[in-house]
Amino acid sequence: MTVIVLTNCPAGLRGFLTRWLLEISAGVFIGNPSARIRDTLWNEVQQYAGQGRALMAHTTNNEQGFTFRTHDHAWHPTDHEGTILIRRPDPTAPAASQPSSSGPPAGWSKASKRRRYGRQ
Repeated sequence: MTVIVLTNCPAGLRGFLTRWLLEISAGVFIGNPSARIRDTLWNEVQQYAGQGRALMAHTTNNEQGFTFRTHDHAWHPTDHEGTILIRRPDPTAPAASQPSSSGPPAGWSKASKRRRYGRQ
């Protein structure tokens, strides 16, 4: 089973998807194409989505029984110990509070830097 959800995408893309999938609601497509056709459809969706967003969920042989892909979404799939979860951005968190990959911010004690980042 494959489900594709389009938001704010061109009508031509919706028409293209109706060749292989059934549109059960505006922008929601379901069907059971082969893996090769599913991957081809997803490549076309990514290429022609324009300013729109797309999400595809399909069955697979894993612990959850499904997986999904996103295109231009603020929410991103994240692997957490073998389980795929959706990571949503926190709109209340200021960008400055995010830890930087370049090292600790100025003003930290040497002990706190070692605890957080190890010996450098």
